Amino acid sequence: MKKILLLSDTHSHIDDRILHYAERADEIWHAGDIGTLDVTDRLSAVKPLKAVYGNIDDATIRKEFPLNKRFRCEEIDIWITHIGGYPGRYSPAVKEEIRNNPPKIFISGHSHILKVMNDKSLNLLHMNPGAAGKQGFHKKRTMLRFKIDGKEIKDLEVIELE
Repeated sequence: MKKILLLSDTHSHIDDRILHYAERADEIWHAGDIGTLDVTDRLSAVKPLKAVYGNIDDATIRKEFPLNKRFRCEEIDIWITHIGGYPGRYSPAVKEEIRNNPPKIFISGHSHILKVMNDKSLNLLHMNPGAAGKQGFHKKRTMLRFKIDGKEIKDLEVIELE
């Protein structure tokens, strides 16, 4: 079983509240718009980190992290990208592949809107953790945490910061 902390859109912001939750996870997943490598350095100093770059991330971050990250956690196929859309409105960059080879969990950021939705047509769970940073139009900073146990996704929680 793995305890996952999922965040996105930090826009160079990292604080003790984020790190508090990071310390309690087994892995940290960041869905882009990191901002500076200080964010990922501080997160990866706490726990193993998987991350993708977002549209605001510069060449330094793009050299360190990919646009898409597809991997397995326990027995579940995961795909993380920054601009991915959501069920019924996937972005053109992912639409064809997601239909031809859907993961079990599809994670994106970008919108700053926390959203967890089932896509019944593709049998996948879409997750967007909202935004953990302070830049943007969002009123609450949010993250998600959950557990992956074999083929099960369980104990999903919304974390509101501040």
